[in-house]
Amino acid sequence: MTTWPNIYLQDSASPLMEQLILFHDHIMLILMMIVTTVSYIMIMLFFNKYTDRNLLEGQMIELIWTVTPTMTLFFIATPSLRLLYLMDEINKPMMTTKAVGHQWYWTYEYSDFNDTEFDSYMMNKENINELRLLDVDNRMVLPSNTFIRMIVTSTDVIHSWTLPSSGVKIDGTPGRLNQASLMLNRNGLLFGQCSEICGTNHSFMPI
Repeated sequence: MTTWPNIYLQDSASPLMEQLILFHDHIMLILMMIVTTVSYIMIMLFFNKYTDRNLLEGQMIELIWTVTPTMTLFFIATPSLRLLYLMDEINKPMMTTKAVGHQWYWTYEYSDFNDTEFDSYMMNKENINELRLLDVDNRMVLPSNTFIRMIVTSTDVIHSWTLPSSGVKIDGTPGRLNQASLMLNRNGLLFGQCSEICGTNHSFMPI
């Protein structure tokens, strides 16, 4: 039985993800209005035996179908640009965490706490208390309500550190440090996976 959470976005765990969900709903509302309007016009044209001369050629109708898409794109672009700037903003983080991608596991480094470092492998044992292909032996622990700078890199191929419920997706590129901001506003167990096609077993790199 398919439930609504299985076909919708995950529950947000950060203010950024809340904004992304609102933006998604905003875009879907606009798309539904476009689909409804265009479908109505097409149906009326298909099943109407009369021809409207002003609809086939007229300055006003051409002005309308030029200005209306422009205004629609404006209402889509304005909130999306705001979100892009929010996603890239990193201002005085309280702590820094580093994730290094390997085939097929992650290494986490807490450089602010005496260079703490550990590897995180996927659990390969069948346990009823664990989620299959999503749980790891060493979980990454982050504080809530703390502004965190997330640094991601890789040692072999391009990986992607993705935590959907927090709205964070960063590519880990060999020889390059990519960074993003992260703040969790609720406690809990969050799951993610490598979302870059980095090889045959890239799906076995849970977060």
